[in-house]
Amino acid sequence: RGRLAGKRPISERPPGAQNRSRVGHLEGDTVLGTDRHCLLTLVDRKTGFTWIGKLNARTVEATNRVAIKLLNATNRTTRTVTLDNGTEFHGYKAIEAATGVSFFFAAPHHSWERGTNENTNGLIRQYAPKRTSLASLTQADCHRIADKLNDRPRRRLGFRTPRECYEINSAT
Repeated sequence: RGRLAGKRPISERPPGAQNRSRVGHLEGDTVLGTDRHCLLTLVDRKTGFTWIGKLNARTVEATNRVAIKLLNATNRTTRTVTLDNGTEFHGYKAIEAATGVSFFFAAPHHSWERGTNENTNGLIRQYAPKRTSLASLTQADCHRIADKLNDRPRRRLGFRTPRECYEINSAT
C-alpha cells in the first residue's frame, strides 16, 4: 500500500477536534462497492453532519477532485479532516492547498480513532449494502442519502438532527 511520508498523526489534532467542542473538524473515509465505484464520506465530529461524494474509482485523482468539491461546498469553516491511511488519500497535500484544511491521519489499523465516521458509514450501508455495486448510484443519490442521515434525530444530540446542530453551532 505504500507509506505516506510527512503525514500529521491524529495526536497532533487541535483540542477542538479531540474533544468535539467545535464544529468544522471532520472525519473521512471511503465506502467500497463490489466494483471500482465507491463513496467518499465526510462527517463532522461534533454534530454528525454528513457529506457523501460518488467516486467512479478509488484513485488519488478521483478522491482529490470529489474531496475538494465537498469541502468547498460546506460554505462553512472546515478546520481539519482526519482520515485513515488508504492510498486514495495520498494526495491530501493537494486538497490542503486547494481548501486550506489541515489533514491528520489515524494510526494504521486503528479505525476506532475515527469512530464517528465508522458509525456513519454503517448508517450509509442501510442505503448502499455491502456486496452490492455502487455503479448505479449517482451524486444526486448521494445527496439524498446524506439528507436522510442529516435529518435523522440522534440520541447523542438530544434527539435533534445533525442538520439542526450543524446550523446552530456553525453560526457561532
